[in-house]
Amino acid sequence: MTDLFAALGLVLAIEGVLFAGFPGAAKRASANVVATPESVLRTIGLVSALVGVIIVWFVRG
Repeated sequence: MTDLFAALGLVLAIEGVLFAGFPGAAKRASANVVATPESVLRTIGLVSALVGVIIVWFVRG
């Protein structure tokens, strides 16, 4: 459970830095997400989740 909270904290820290450092790019990215079809977003989300699991699997062994 500790690893889950550490990972969540890392995600929030990285996103916070991106929004604080590049607010214009974050707004454009958000607008692009709204304009993207749901099927594409679903596919991107599934692929991202799979890549994340594979990375954790290799790192944690």
